[in-house]
Amino acid sequence: MHLTEEIAGCCISNLRRIGAVVVREKRVMTTGYNGAPAGIRSCVERGECLREKKKIPSGTHAELCYAAHAEQNAIIQAARYGININGATLYCTHQPCVICAKMIINAGIARVVYKEGYPDDFSMRLFAEAGTRVEKYTEE
Repeated sequence: MHLTEEIAGCCISNLRRIGAVVVREKRVMTTGYNGAPAGIRSCVERGECLREKKKIPSGTHAELCYAAHAEQNAIIQAARYGININGATLYCTHQPCVICAKMIINAGIARVVYKEGYPDDFSMRLFAEAGTRVEKYTEE
């Protein structure tokens, strides 16, 4: 079995290809993808997935992962380069987790559009309470 087959479920494995794009006034402001922070070895480079090793179910304990999520990286890119994303829309491949939801809310992002679900009902409750519009993308 190849390493990539063994860690296919790993959140930072390139096999999942998680992405996010922040758009404001019909312009792409920032982008992000899932991956280990600069200077940190990924699970692929380490030869094991921490989450799989500890048998952590998807949707729980997101902090126990070497990766930063795509949404986090898109927001961090805005902060790093002084890009205003207040009132923007974040398009992402998966429904944001609770950690990303908190960052999205505090960044002032007004709308989230996602394609795939994620087992984190708490993030959806936070979005509702904050008044952040959340839409599941469906092809017409």
